[in-house]
Amino acid sequence: MADTKRDYYEVLGVEKGADDAAIKAAYRKLAKQYHPDLHPGDKEAEAKFKEVNEAYSILSDAEKRAAYDRYGHAAFDPSMGGGGAGGGFGGFGGGFGGFDMGDIFSSFFGGGGGSRRNARMDGEDVALRVYLSFDEAFAGV
Repeated sequence: MADTKRDYYEVLGVEKGADDAAIKAAYRKLAKQYHPDLHPGDKEAEAKFKEVNEAYSILSDAEKRAAYDRYGHAAFDPSMGGGGAGGGFGGFGGGFGGFDMGDIFSSFFGGGGGSRRNARMDGEDVALRVYLSFDEAFAGV
């Protein structure tokens, strides 16, 4: 990435172990403080507002927060094997929250490719969110 992103917990001013209520309260306070309607034309306030919204969108979602806690910003950066926030499967894009498809296939089918760091471990839970239209669900896709 061209610019380095600040830690999302730092952006919201909360501790890593903060509960949902503390994250929401911090977000509301900062969103109100930097809202573009209160600072028309102020590019710095607009940038901070976007940064606060991005941090909240990750930390307020349990799945995204778990991926962020485990992989950091790499979980949502397509250039690092993650997906874009809000895209693909459950907001993790094609990278399944930091997992490389090559790692997943090699862990199931063998082979030397892929790193063991991201490989599936026996007994580890795997969750996947799939979006279907009503017609697809009805047809049994």
